[in-house]
Amino acid sequence: QVRLVESGGGLVQAGDSLRLSCAASGLTFSDYAMGWFRQAPGKEREFVATISWRGAIKNYADSVKGRFTISRDNAKNTVYLEMNSLKPEDTAVYYCGSRRAPQVAVTPREYYYWGQGTQVTVSS
Repeated sequence: QVRLVESGGGLVQAGDSLRLSCAASGLTFSDYAMGWFRQAPGKEREFVATISWRGAIKNYADSVKGRFTISRDNAKNTVYLEMNSLKPEDTAVYYCGSRRAPQVAVTPREYYYWGQGTQVTVSS
């Protein structure tokens, strides 16, 4: 059974930092690209960042480029999202997803497994 479990969300002030983690089990983690997406109330799930199977390729949404960093530790079956200079518009539920392919992707439909999400709230 595949499980993706996100953690690290919380309530912070604008300008603060957070580090999200997503622990995977039940799949060959090191074979697959991973991604982070977010969904605010009343909005569709949107792409945040993605990383290839060995971490060599990373893509970011323009809205987070330069502030967020995605990384992975294949020995720990974990993908991370370091978020700096947080803004109120970053407020959302953040989800990690796993592809069943090694290449990065930026649309939710290209991801096969999903975690339950972790809430990030940024106050102004």
